Amino acid sequence: MKVATSAPDGLIRELQRSFAGGLAYAAFLSFCVNILLLTVPMFMVQVQDRVIVSRSFDTLTMLLVIAVGGLVLYGVIEFIRSLTFQTMASGFARRLNLPALEAAVSASLEQGSAQATQAIRDLNDIRYFIASSAIATPLEAAWSPIFLAVLFAFHPVYGLVGAISLVILLMLGVISDVLTRRVLKEANEEGVASINDVGASLRHAETIEAMGMLPALARRWRGKQVAMIELLDLGTRRGKLIAAVTRASRMTMQLAIYATGATLIIRNEVSVGTLMAASILLGRLLAPFDSMISDWRQWVLAAAAWKRVRDLLLLGSSRRQTTANPPTQGDLVIDRVVYAPAGAEQTVIKSISFSLSPGEVLGIVGPSGAGKSTLARLLVGVLKPNVGGVYLDGHNVYLWERASFGAMVGYLPQSVSLLNGSIADNIARMRVPEPQAILEAARIAGVHELIGRMPLGYDTNVNDGDFKLSGGQRQRIGLARALYGSPRLLVLDEPNANLDAEGEQSLIRAINAARESGAMVILIAHRPSVMQIVDKILVLREGRIAQFGPRSAVAGMITPGGLVEIEPKRQDAANKPREVTA
Repeated sequence: MKVATSAPDGLIRELQRSFAGGLAYAAFLSFCVNILLLTVPMFMVQVQDRVIVSRSFDTLTMLLVIAVGGLVLYGVIEFIRSLTFQTMASGFARRLNLPALEAAVSASLEQGSAQATQAIRDLNDIRYFIASSAIATPLEAAWSPIFLAVLFAFHPVYGLVGAISLVILLMLGVISDVLTRRVLKEANEEGVASINDVGASLRHAETIEAMGMLPALARRWRGKQVAMIELLDLGTRRGKLIAAVTRASRMTMQLAIYATGATLIIRNEVSVGTLMAASILLGRLLAPFDSMISDWRQWVLAAAAWKRVRDLLLLGSSRRQTTANPPTQGDLVIDRVVYAPAGAEQTVIKSISFSLSPGEVLGIVGPSGAGKSTLARLLVGVLKPNVGGVYLDGHNVYLWERASFGAMVGYLPQSVSLLNGSIADNIARMRVPEPQAILEAARIAGVHELIGRMPLGYDTNVNDGDFKLSGGQRQRIGLARALYGSPRLLVLDEPNANLDAEGEQSLIRAINAARESGAMVILIAHRPSVMQIVDKILVLREGRIAQFGPRSAVAGMITPGGLVEIEPKRQDAANKPREVTA
């Protein structure tokens, strides 16, 4: 199944081409709409100059039929234009929802920032903007010269008044942009940062409440909120000032066009019918530019949202295969892997190489900060090595298409988190549940009876606030999730950290069952007790392999704290790993 998206730059170009095509079609519809908007003023001119003078009801009837027909056509085309924008908005969101979410997850993994929520919020903001009336305003403004041309056709002085009025509104629009663009952009950035900070803090509500951190956090959040509100108030005040000046100017312009028409009628240079028509035409000429000034904030916010989404796609998207790989039975090979986090000067993993065959269990031990959890993330393709690679049956685990790779791998991270949904949903990895596979994974993990004692069994919802699980319960359900589907590679990071003696025995039985099924198991732990079941032990120190070999040869050097007793004289100057044989 193909779930990955095309290259981000190609996707952005495709979206821009599609958006430009939709905009061109909407522009053509806007031209038709503006032409049909001439129906009312032209009807008024004809009624004043022909019907009233000739007192002909037949002429009035024909004019009414033509005018009503034009207005009906106007309504139809206006409806089609609104549907065009709605279709553009829906298509834009549908094409970007998954790529933006994938890019946000990738950026969160690599940079440690929670951008997924903001990415979805930005997409919704862009969708609402495209579907709103604000985006149609420039298209209407582009065809406004049609009304100016008709004013000149009535009389050059009418056209001159319209042109001067248009220039004044354009100048006010430029002034509004200069006064509000930077301020609104900064206010929006402050607001986004504030929301992200609050969202990140609320995920640690227990810690905040237990240690009385709320007042300090509230002061920090309030400071950011005050800065955002001050910027927003400044931009809003400036915008409202320009809007007030614009409204006053428009009313003055209406007076000017009336005075001009009256003067021209007194001089017998135009007919009486042009007076009302000129007033309506001037209103239609200026309306889009007036709306652009009031809608400018929406344009600024939409542009900022699109920039964030585009940057996220370009910088956060991971380059992975889109073709699913078939199931494999081959070895796991780690070849000279080097890894340093983005922007970090220190290398966390330093040229690590080893291999593992099906049915083998490898234990990884070492002091805190040695790089064990980072190595686990590299083994399951969460992180991309700077040098070297991790290969499962010859395939690079980082480039592997994620859906097919997920069917091959089970992963239990050090910090277990369950997603919103039922226990069955979580064990099934949020896929369409297969009851038999769920029960089998739960039984192997030794958690079937524990789940049976919960309020709704496997249907118990683990959403925040619905049902609270202990750390050990979460860890055991996380183990069942890792075992779901009989994966060929099982990576367990501190799987017994929150387990009691019974839970640890269930863990040992699960590892033995996975080994017997032909899976490769990698176990990271500090407690030496679970290391009794491993075939090989890898000792990691400062990102390098200090010891690697059969358990019988290495286990004797493991202290109760998971450290390794190594005599300094046994290590050479290059700090090469020492291969231990039985």
